[in-house]
Amino acid sequence: MKLETYHRIVKLLDSSRGDPSIFIEDISKKNDCKYNTVLAVFTQQVQKKLRRLSYIHGDSQVQSDHFKQYQSEQTKAEDVVFKLSQQVGLPPVMLARMFIELMSISKDHSPTHVLRNTHLIEDPVFRAQVQYCLDNDNAVGPNIDLIKKTIGEEYESVLKDRLTLMNIPFKDENMLRDQGYDKTPDLLLSVPIAVGDQVINWIESKASFGDEHTHRQYLREQYWSYWNRFGSGLVIYWFGFIEELSKQTSDKGIIIMDHMPRDVTTLL
Repeated sequence: MKLETYHRIVKLLDSSRGDPSIFIEDISKKNDCKYNTVLAVFTQQVQKKLRRLSYIHGDSQVQSDHFKQYQSEQTKAEDVVFKLSQQVGLPPVMLARMFIELMSISKDHSPTHVLRNTHLIEDPVFRAQVQYCLDNDNAVGPNIDLIKKTIGEEYESVLKDRLTLMNIPFKDENMLRDQGYDKTPDLLLSVPIAVGDQVINWIESKASFGDEHTHRQYLREQYWSYWNRFGSGLVIYWFGFIEELSKQTSDKGIIIMDHMPRDVTTLL
């Protein structure tokens, strides 16, 4: 995807309202993009917004005001916290987590742990309200984390299957950690391959879209470490990437694609 197209899609997403499944479908058709690509971009925009919201609502006075509003509107209805989250502009699970912390639900466990184990909440009314948030939040929370983890594992499994069919041997993260490596790519090839004129020693699988911010962060935290230790490699953003990004690192030994290429040469 060209950078110009990416910025246009982001602008359209930011100005869209209503059911995401509907406007994402419309945007993908009008811009000749795959639905899952636009969905991945939308998900990243939501995460960026959440980071900004987390900073704004992290102020103790703001949190206190939210909690006072909750107490003033408190009923036994299970959607009380959920509706309040819509009023204050926070994802439901983020607001529930805030209240768990303010109410000191558990001194032995973190708010995140309580969200994953709601039986620790003794008050049945508040427990039901938290559970309602967990069940109806499509942006954050343990359920969303599990979905992301599952999708990531599925695409990594697809990559392993393709390499196996192509008779390309590799070691995965677990094997490398057993050998004492602390920071490893998803797959280290036992025998390097060539994609065009590029030598590939390792492959990183990302079930996401490669935008400027995400790619820059991954370069700093992961890719350059792999490059320093194992040499040149391949990053696969399964849901697409901004084309201009590939030019920034390909000449340095890190190439970007949105699939596992079939036309490769094994270097023995």
